[in-house]
Amino acid sequence: MAKIDQKFEPITAAEEAAAAVPAPGVVATDGPSADQAGGTLTIDLGALVANWQSLGRRVMPAECAAVVKANAYGLGIEQVVPALARAGCKTFFVADLSEARRVRAVAPDAAIYVLSGMLPNTGPAFADIKARPVINSTVELAEWDAFVAASGSRGGAALHVDTGMNRLGVSINDAAALAPRIRAENHGIHLLMSHFACADEPEHPLNDRQIKLFREVRLLYRGIPSSLANSSGIFLSDAAHCDVVRPGVALYGVNPTPGKQNPMQPVVGLKARVVQVRHVTRGETVGYSGTWTARRAARIAVVAAGYADGYLRASGSTDEVPGGAAIVAGKRCALAGRVSMDLSTVDVSELAEGAVRRGDMVTLIGDDLTLDEVARGAGTIAYELLTGLGKRFHRVYVKD
Repeated sequence: MAKIDQKFEPITAAEEAAAAVPAPGVVATDGPSADQAGGTLTIDLGALVANWQSLGRRVMPAECAAVVKANAYGLGIEQVVPALARAGCKTFFVADLSEARRVRAVAPDAAIYVLSGMLPNTGPAFADIKARPVINSTVELAEWDAFVAASGSRGGAALHVDTGMNRLGVSINDAAALAPRIRAENHGIHLLMSHFACADEPEHPLNDRQIKLFREVRLLYRGIPSSLANSSGIFLSDAAHCDVVRPGVALYGVNPTPGKQNPMQPVVGLKARVVQVRHVTRGETVGYSGTWTARRAARIAVVAAGYADGYLRASGSTDEVPGGAAIVAGKRCALAGRVSMDLSTVDVSELAEGAVRRGDMVTLIGDDLTLDEVARGAGTIAYELLTGLGKRFHRVYVKD
């Protein structure tokens, strides 16, 4: 039968008081308090700004904007945008109007582009917060033009040209047909843009094809700033930089050059609390469906992080397929069994008895467990992992 390690050192009044004092470098906290949360998500705003500055130096003289859609990739628009704005970022890209409104509240002077474009009858909302729709079809353009004509708005828009993604954007032919409009004094196009489909695969032939197609369109829109490169596109060639680059995931520490050393600084760290240590006898299984069997007497640390927190279910281990890992007491330990909604289980048998106790913190992301590695262990990409990290964690924003 499983046996529970009941050893627990109560928190003293002095320790509780010390925990209430912000640590050096902490600029903000969010979410539940540290003592009541199952884990702590640390976001290094200093590293994020350093990543933006590094990319900016790489693409000079082009402008380096910032993509902060999906709530700044899950890390918080209200914290990320001001940090970048203070560092000099002047242009932000979001997914929808609700995100644009949040960015405007903390960056009153920034240019804000809404990537998903203009939904029907949303012209007044764009004008209200001085946001710019990314026009993705001739239908959208017609509605935007009608709104501008009726309202006198001069907020401007971006024109998105599809060069091979086949997701959003006007066709090459439509872009050519629309080009004469830039001769008008108030044509309203502030940015010409397209989007790479395969930039994270440098040798993919579609990259060169998209660069060449976009170059041809740019010739028709002389004098209009242009933008093509996302995070990985920045590392393809200077020809991809154009006038504005739009890094997203690289800002948050994810490797934009898969297969090579990550040029970005890590931004995110995740630690979760041990809620129990169990002794499991040989032959017993751990977790749902009994997919992991103890091949010898084992000690299992039960950790307060699960797929409801964005720690992906596919990270778990089975008897046939090893899964992810955690760093416990300085040692890498394998997950044991499936990740459940609120909990994960870690095999800590290799640690000395008593090395991990109830209340201790283990590292799920950080140290040498990078976002990219943890995502690979779950069979996905770092984008999905990063944007899904949940609100149940205590969040700590640091500046270095």
